[in-house]
Amino acid sequence: MNSVEVANELKELLKGKNINTQLSVPQLIEKSIIRGEARLTVDGAIVAETGKYTGRSPKDKFIVEEDSIKDKIDWGSVNQPISAEVFDNLYVKVLNYLKEKDELFVFKGFAGADKETQLPIQVVNEYAWHNLFCHQLFIRPTKEELASHQAEFTIVSAPGFKADPAVDGTNSEAFIIVSFEKKIILIGGTEYAGEMKKSIFSIMNYLLPEKGILSMHCSANVGEDGDVALFFGLSGTGKTTLSADSNRKLIGDDEHGWSDNGVFNIEGGCYAKTINLSAEKEPEIYNAIRFGTVLENVVIDPETREPDYDDNSLTENTRAAYPIHYIDNIVTPSIAGHPKTIIFLTADAFGVLPPISKLTKEQAMYHFLSGFTSKLAGTERGVTSPEPVFSTCFGAPFLPLPATRYAEMLGEKIDKHDVQVFLVNTGWTGGEYGVGSRMKLSYTRAMVRAAIEGKLNNVETKQDQIFGLHIPTQIDGVPSEVLDPREAWEDKEAYDEKARYLANLFKENFKKFKNVPEEIEKKGGPIV
Repeated sequence: MNSVEVANELKELLKGKNINTQLSVPQLIEKSIIRGEARLTVDGAIVAETGKYTGRSPKDKFIVEEDSIKDKIDWGSVNQPISAEVFDNLYVKVLNYLKEKDELFVFKGFAGADKETQLPIQVVNEYAWHNLFCHQLFIRPTKEELASHQAEFTIVSAPGFKADPAVDGTNSEAFIIVSFEKKIILIGGTEYAGEMKKSIFSIMNYLLPEKGILSMHCSANVGEDGDVALFFGLSGTGKTTLSADSNRKLIGDDEHGWSDNGVFNIEGGCYAKTINLSAEKEPEIYNAIRFGTVLENVVIDPETREPDYDDNSLTENTRAAYPIHYIDNIVTPSIAGHPKTIIFLTADAFGVLPPISKLTKEQAMYHFLSGFTSKLAGTERGVTSPEPVFSTCFGAPFLPLPATRYAEMLGEKIDKHDVQVFLVNTGWTGGEYGVGSRMKLSYTRAMVRAAIEGKLNNVETKQDQIFGLHIPTQIDGVPSEVLDPREAWEDKEAYDEKARYLANLFKENFKKFKNVPEEIEKKGGPIV
């Protein structure tokens, strides 16, 4: 099928009598409950369960190998190629499947708060609660914008359609397939709503760099003086938590672009982890769970409908999706100036990286390319305990282009805007996972605030003897023994052994980068 044929098939689907377009939040909540897709909580949110797919399914994600993009994509285990024939056959099957449904739900909106580069999108959903999720997570159009809206990319989501790998050419019953030429994202076999969010992010990670704009997997906030801070990190490292600061205004919690004019949010909502959520530790997120919020895989009391955020019986990856205006301190529109501070967040399951360290330009590039963290339980299917992983640019699962493309753009912006960069470990201290403890959020907040406020720009530091990182010797509100990870371990020799082990993992991982300036590896990486 060519692009015109694909578009015509979609138009025929959208003419059906079963189509519900741009329903309001109350309408979608009613539909979700009446159809048995979700339940109402005591707070007025709805909660849905996603079955066995409680996180992303990266082995089931593909990009159609098309002439216009095949020489640009960084093909491999992350960006798996699939043929146009496989896509076409599945596309027809999915559309025929959806035509038979009593109701379908369509959302029209945007990705990108910058009007000059905004991407018009639409989402066709089998489930009403999925459509509500998209309504809350993407940028909602005004009446005037809706009247002239012409989607450039369309998500077609049919979680009830299960692929047959032997016949359909997939790896399992689930599939997430992107066709850049036909401008379709085809999703089936998985009820996990995050696949829709991350598919649009992947699209933007291809389109924005082509326009000279750096796309970033990060959260962002801004102070009263216009000082912007970025927080890079994978799911579970604290991006959403740390950027939701009552003293600063939130730009966005997960996905941003950085143009010549400054930073802008790609989304119109937040997708926060809720495991162990409490009003005391994370009041902004806790208070955002209200009428219109979508909870995923959160266990609720069957009678009182009270959520139990400590219950991980369905998954560790419990989530809340809500529009960004449910947070009190936000920037409207979600646009700000150039960052002064960048925070790289890592959840170190080995417990050997400092809780905070200042990075030189070379170290910043090294750690951005390395993207070290730990996969946390539930963020991907099959992950039940933390696993060390190197995720390039803190977002490898969502980057269609070679990592060096994003790294070069970031390096140029750090230089141009004289940005201070810090590495923050929100993982373990006093020992590795199972022995030590998770870093206290109150300590992390104190360190991050000190960095953002410029209090660490000229402080005394000492250099870590294994990783070469520069550790501040004193930060208000943080015990000095916490700042030095070696001092937090009772067994110092065990610390040295584990730290050297991780340092070697860094060095081995960095060998995969072929076109990186030699000084970044020599001056930015571990020194032993």
